[in-house]
Amino acid sequence: MGIVAGLDSSPEFTRIVVCDADTGAVIRQGYAPHPVEGRPSDVDPQAWLLSLGEAAGGGLLEGVQAIGVSAQQNAVVPLDAQGNTVRPALVGGDKRAQVAAADLVDALGGREAWAQAVGCVPQAAQPVTKLRWLAKNEPENALRTAVLLQAHDWLVWQLLGRPLRRTTDRGGASGTGYWSAATGGYRPDLVELALGHQAVLPEVIGPSDAAGTTPEGLLISAGTGETMAAAFGLGIGLGDAVVSLGASGSVMAVHPEALADQSGMITSLADATGMHLPVVTTLNAVRALRGTAELLGLPDLESLSDLAMKSTPGAHGLVLLPYLEGERTPNLPHTAGTLAGLRRESMKPEHLARAAFEGMLCGLADALDVLRGRGVEVRRIFLLGPAAELSAVQASAPSLFGAQVVVPQPADYTAIGAARQAAWALGVSQGTLDPRNPPAWQGAAAQVLEPGEELAVGQAVRQQFTAVREQTHPGAFRP
Repeated sequence: MGIVAGLDSSPEFTRIVVCDADTGAVIRQGYAPHPVEGRPSDVDPQAWLLSLGEAAGGGLLEGVQAIGVSAQQNAVVPLDAQGNTVRPALVGGDKRAQVAAADLVDALGGREAWAQAVGCVPQAAQPVTKLRWLAKNEPENALRTAVLLQAHDWLVWQLLGRPLRRTTDRGGASGTGYWSAATGGYRPDLVELALGHQAVLPEVIGPSDAAGTTPEGLLISAGTGETMAAAFGLGIGLGDAVVSLGASGSVMAVHPEALADQSGMITSLADATGMHLPVVTTLNAVRALRGTAELLGLPDLESLSDLAMKSTPGAHGLVLLPYLEGERTPNLPHTAGTLAGLRRESMKPEHLARAAFEGMLCGLADALDVLRGRGVEVRRIFLLGPAAELSAVQASAPSLFGAQVVVPQPADYTAIGAARQAAWALGVSQGTLDPRNPPAWQGAAAQVLEPGEELAVGQAVRQQFTAVREQTHPGAFRP
């Protein structure tokens, strides 16, 4: 079919990959940081366009027939009736909005009411919560807000020359807090509950639909959020889960239907293919490793991993509940971490290092169990993030998770997923691809790890962790 491009506008940079539309092979790529220092809570969207232009410089897009746009989730771009930005975009995990999140939960009648309405409970980062913050703290700006877009919606709209029609996709819409993945429709009443009045929302188009064509003839696909684009770029499907190791952790899996979770542990997102993407997050993942490395006076996580490998599974009975920032899974927002099983023989640096890795992975295994407990099939787990390369993680993860673990080679799967979406829309427009089946691109090159004979040992370590968790926080975790 030719060549297509995928754009990843993250919180800090723009990356563009140009791919062969048939195979997904990356031909060339461009990169540019956003002209913004740090990660502020308010960003002029023009910064995204400036870095996009820089990343696409040097003829990068020459010969490209279609482009897909993915962008940071949870960014709200409020526009006035003329299509101008009312104020800078509200982006990221905005701690200013924590009170607004609690207000919204109460205003609708509690966590269960929200889970039933839109598949998630408002968090500080979500667009619906930022609208509530805007109404309470900048009422004049809230009154001027007539149109609501997210980052990828706004970029697509700009690339198309700001047409009257504004679009989004199911993936992006599902993270707003005012669109339901279960019903496939907006809840305008929740926009009004948050903002104080109605606003125009973008049209939700299908996964293989095109948002439009530029005057130069470049097809623009629907676009989507970063999480959905990364899943699409990895090529995950039914039976696959993704465990992401950042400072905090997340577990998501492909599922044929939306999951409404009364506890709020599951956020019910839609993916970029027409399926669903339930997500469970933990507040503590790599931050527990970094804290342990600092405590032991080690310079980096590689040193902590090497030390942990000198211990044995179970860390001589030492168990770390890594709830250093409180925790969401289980829901213990005000707790602290716990170190249990201290005996004379376990009080060695290598056992503490091992307990940190096992505690982090057991916490993520708990998150996996939340999905499994709701009927989500998990046969294969993709492990993402730099920490996935650590030997102590790879040695323990398959047996603790009880499944095959795949560690993909580092690549910008978000941009690749956006490019794959562009190839899909292009193929459908040309009549060469089915709207229901995306292009079958070559999967990510990866290392595959099996639980093998270690499975029983890993499950014993899980039981040790579970016993300490139940003793310390009885009844807090109900998968």
